[in-house]
Amino acid sequence: MTDLTELPVIDGGKAFAAETPMTTPQQNTGSKGASGPLTDRERRILRLVVQSFIDTAGPVGSRFVSKNFPIGLSPASVRNTMSDLEELGYLDHPYTSAGRVPTELGYRTFVDELMESPELSKTEKTAIKKELESLMGDTEKLLKESSKMLGRLSNLLGLVLSPRLSAGILDRLEVVPLSSSRAMFVISVRGGLIRTIVLQIESDVPRHELDIIVAMLNERLAGLTLEEIRKTCADRVKDLDDEVTGIVQLVLKERGTLFSEAANAARLQYGDTRNVLAQPEFSELPELRSFMDLIEDRETVVRLIEKDDEDGLSDVGVAEIRIGSDIGNLEDVSDYSLVTAKYVLGTTEGTVGVLGPKRMDYARVVGLVEGIAALLSTEQEESPQ
Repeated sequence: MTDLTELPVIDGGKAFAAETPMTTPQQNTGSKGASGPLTDRERRILRLVVQSFIDTAGPVGSRFVSKNFPIGLSPASVRNTMSDLEELGYLDHPYTSAGRVPTELGYRTFVDELMESPELSKTEKTAIKKELESLMGDTEKLLKESSKMLGRLSNLLGLVLSPRLSAGILDRLEVVPLSSSRAMFVISVRGGLIRTIVLQIESDVPRHELDIIVAMLNERLAGLTLEEIRKTCADRVKDLDDEVTGIVQLVLKERGTLFSEAANAARLQYGDTRNVLAQPEFSELPELRSFMDLIEDRETVVRLIEKDDEDGLSDVGVAEIRIGSDIGNLEDVSDYSLVTAKYVLGTTEGTVGVLGPKRMDYARVVGLVEGIAALLSTEQEESPQ
């Protein structure tokens, strides 16, 4: 297995891809300040300031821009343009004598109009695909490792949200006796998702009788969504009510548990937090505590991730970039960005993503999120059913 820790990653937000071809940013002049669309010079300077701040994590001065980029402008000209951008709301400066930093509007304009096209290097694509292929057949581990991979390769917090089971189609129901009074029900959903629930049974059930009744249940229920089964299974198995094992009646009694959604918190998996907490934005205790409080509230994070799904805005495999207030109305998320993309397992959809400070290498993160979403979907479709 390829060791992805040896692959090039960003350092404090620095761009990675010396070998990755990038396209020229779109010449979209849609961003408007108080006096109209940005000029070409303003767009060029804004792009350089945002990218430099992503790379260095420090305020960007006019002399730095003039010295480090062949733009043919003096520090005074750059300073004047940066001043204009500040007045228009694209830049800010934290101290009287400091350079500028992007505002939320500055980041938004950079992402929507000025950012280089997201693309991973061939080396990374190959390594990621190889590692995911090695986990085929174990969907739970595949999703968990994908969250770790996203965090490792972005130096941010990788996350994976497993699909909602209600839309999943039952592939097979199995019942495994554990003792004379307990049995494990295994719900296998197309696409590789599996849910196991242990229930009390009234008495020891002979194995051959159990196999017969489970086969009959599969004949009636396999091929339906879990939501359909939950709502209609009483009618579908009513002629089996008198069977002696008691399994059918148990399924009917516990159908709300067997065929319901898992708790949101259980659907969410994080990668290693060490990557994101090493970012300079979390060097102070209050910022660190605020971020940890957010990610410990998994129910809230799931709601934030699924916000676009509720609005019907997300397409499978296409990254959604939400910055600061775009994430939600919570004050605790105003300093962060969330990049997500949906993946498909069978008839269900989940989400992969990256959460971190607003100062992140968006082009790279988009490439990672879209790339892993595509591979998760592709590998599952190709997996044997």
